[in-house]
Amino acid sequence: MLTRRQALAATALAALFVAPCARAQDRLKVIASFSILGDFMKNVGGDRVEVATLVGPNGNAHVYAPSPSDAKKVADAKLVFVNGLGFEGWLERAGGHDHDHDHGRADPHAWQSVANAKIYVANIRDALVAADPAGKDVYLANAAAYLAKLDALEREVREMIAKIPADRRRVITSHSAFGYFQDAYGVSFTAPQGVSTEAEASAKDVAAIIAQIKKQKAAAVFLENVTDPRLVEQIARETGAKVGGTLYSDALTDDKGDATTYIDLIRHNLRQLASALVS
Repeated sequence: MLTRRQALAATALAALFVAPCARAQDRLKVIASFSILGDFMKNVGGDRVEVATLVGPNGNAHVYAPSPSDAKKVADAKLVFVNGLGFEGWLERAGGHDHDHDHGRADPHAWQSVANAKIYVANIRDALVAADPAGKDVYLANAAAYLAKLDALEREVREMIAKIPADRRRVITSHSAFGYFQDAYGVSFTAPQGVSTEAEASAKDVAAIIAQIKKQKAAAVFLENVTDPRLVEQIARETGAKVGGTLYSDALTDDKGDATTYIDLIRHNLRQLASALVS
């Protein structure tokens, strides 16, 4: 049976068909709304696709504003892949839909569970096959090879988390981006902001987090590469909790960073957690 988060993940990724592929020898032009999704697409599409990403490395998709050049990229693409579940708030604003900022909205960060990442990959594979049937064998082979790597990554995550004492698996982050990781691997995450960084944490929220940390003795607080570090640094000062480093939540890093791919992102986060929580 699927958990609620798994069910959400299964419907999260959407492929918007813009135009059919003109000729089999053409590289299929595809758009990813953000960098993690773009990495999945590159692994499945290989040399048959040309991937452009709207929200690039270290970018915050929650507060992103499309540029005129982005509109041209979308117009020229054959497929546009988006995460959905409210992650691309700029899509909702463009369409005039209301959306709330409270902590109860659906969590769109499904990729934080490796099992869910496999659902993304399967959805991408199927969409590419539908748009470019001539490339079916390539897409199936690429997806199978990448899914095997994700299987190995899943085992790696579980083995490393098992080495962390259960009573130390409590951390603080900037916003609620790690709920799927928490559900899958048993590390408790608390954050002053909700699942989107569009809304600032209130003073009441921050005070509640500080009181909770003092009561539960969270082992560490972590920065994120897509959020302002000052809030977490304030919480660390007022509670005495150590800053465990930076976790990558919503975006890959550039070529100079530690998380240029999704697999690197998960491994980096694992190392950061293990280093802060085991010692």
